[in-house]
Amino acid sequence: MERIMQVLAEKLTAYSGFAKVIASSKPYRRLDFSSGNADLSRLDLTETAVFAEYVSGVMLENNRYLGIGGYAEDRIIYRTRKHFQQNTQPRSIHLGTDIWTTAGEPVHAPLSGQVHSFAFNNHYGDYGPTIILAHELQGARFYTLYGHLSLESLHGLYEGKEISTGECFASIGFYPENGDWPPHLHFQVIENMGEWKGDYPGVSSWQDRDYYLAACPDPNLILCIPENTYLR
Repeated sequence: MERIMQVLAEKLTAYSGFAKVIASSKPYRRLDFSSGNADLSRLDLTETAVFAEYVSGVMLENNRYLGIGGYAEDRIIYRTRKHFQQNTQPRSIHLGTDIWTTAGEPVHAPLSGQVHSFAFNNHYGDYGPTIILAHELQGARFYTLYGHLSLESLHGLYEGKEISTGECFASIGFYPENGDWPPHLHFQVIENMGEWKGDYPGVSSWQDRDYYLAACPDPNLILCIPENTYLR
């Protein structure tokens, strides 16, 4: 698998034709949801309205910015959500990149593809409405996952539906329908879906960290957001 992932990463890095997933012209601000953010231990993150106000009002300065980040981050925010604490290996390592913005923000396909699968993962802390697209780039097949969408995004979908580069095919959802999170897009790149449909782990345990990060390369290979554009 390591060689396959290396080939995919090389092809994603070399390709220059990706469309913007979120087309807003707002500047990006990198957000920290790890234990390094002391605010998180003082907030009641089980209250989504409180969490959402902190993200939009404080972290994004009343939505002046788009929030970005999270790939491979060890996140404290999952400790309050039973969805990630259900076995002997609690999950806290984020496998995608989040883009935090307002509900209703259009979501665009970065590359042409087909709808692989979709689902309403309707559990507190889960993805909520989810769409997975299948792509092929210079002979390499891979998938992109879009979580925390609006329920409206699932209307009219069917497996195999063609989606064009840059096409608006979904929108970011509001809580509680989006899995009960402050509005944002979870964007993840997946090398092989295996038997998964409409779902795929977006957070791993520390024990499985290396396996899942190898299977899910850095989404910024597609998002192509320069590091120096992030406001710290």
